[in-house]
Amino acid sequence: MHSVLTIRDKLDMSGLPKLDPARHKLREHILQHSLKTGTFTLKSGRTSNWFLDSKQTACRSDGIVLISDVALSMLPSDIDSIGGLTMGADPVAFGIAAVAATRGRALRSFSVRKESKDHGVTGRIAGALQPGDRVAIVEDTVTRGTSLFEAIEVVRAFGATPVFITVIVDRGGTCAAMANEANIAYEPMLSATDLGYAFGS
Repeated sequence: MHSVLTIRDKLDMSGLPKLDPARHKLREHILQHSLKTGTFTLKSGRTSNWFLDSKQTACRSDGIVLISDVALSMLPSDIDSIGGLTMGADPVAFGIAAVAATRGRALRSFSVRKESKDHGVTGRIAGALQPGDRVAIVEDTVTRGTSLFEAIEVVRAFGATPVFITVIVDRGGTCAAMANEANIAYEPMLSATDLGYAFGS
């Protein structure tokens, strides 16, 4: 059985960690549009009393602007391209690149297919990624980091270099150590604890 928090309940921020203004606005949007409570089976097979459909924020025009406000404040200045594994990364990467263009910053975007095409130009990269690019890898919600690191492997095999990782919400809390081991900078826009939940809950 699923239930969605009322807007009044969702926007009760008392007890939540204090955030900078851009992250605070993004959190408000996530709580209003993307967070559901109830009983859910996660991709890992575990059950949880909360679920994030971050695309409900990334696929709204006001939501992607809020995501971009946070992401563009974090992205290293020498990033050439932004992308990740389809479909979780797609609205995030494409939206950030589009908003960046309106602010005088050029970013090419791309998507990593789940498998290679068997016709046309083969391979798992779709979009404007180029060999030699310095790359930001993105995702909407991450628990274990599987999608992020699958994308990283494909991008490296293509001849580009992942140097930064960000996600809208890190609910698992394990990606920072994985990124550190891979020697890639990692900074989530929001974490489970920012929303009032424990990592891995």
